[in-house]
Amino acid sequence: MVRRRYDQQRLRAALDAVGLTPPAAADGPALAQAVLVAVLHTDDTARAAGQEPVHDRVALRVAVAELAHRLAERAPGRSVELRVPPYAAVQAVEGPRHTRGTPPNVVETDPLTWLRLATGRLSWADAVHSGRLTASGERADLSSYLPLG
Repeated sequence: MVRRRYDQQRLRAALDAVGLTPPAAADGPALAQAVLVAVLHTDDTARAAGQEPVHDRVALRVAVAELAHRLAERAPGRSVELRVPPYAAVQAVEGPRHTRGTPPNVVETDPLTWLRLATGRLSWADAVHSGRLTASGERADLSSYLPLG
């Protein structure tokens, strides 16, 4: 398992941007989880009110990257590249390793779609059907790994 490095200053700035003050002793994983929960709460609240959510860019970046890294931990490997521009790109899923050029298996989506997919708020089929997600390659269907815990 790969250990992630957390930028404590960025995480605290993201929490500050959403109006939360974490305990001084909170570590990187706890801070990242708090940011993720805050971003999801903002998204859920806005959608329930029939509005588009407005997310702080730093908080959204942290939440998207956290979920992308969770996918890489759940499905270790390098045969599929998940791209969530401009915030994250990770390789996951066992299989042939890709080292140069465009990978044969690519999944690409926007940040909000990724948040909703990764947390079970949107199905893989609905994301593909709506055009908010593109998946190319025989291993690019990540639906069996979602939602992430």
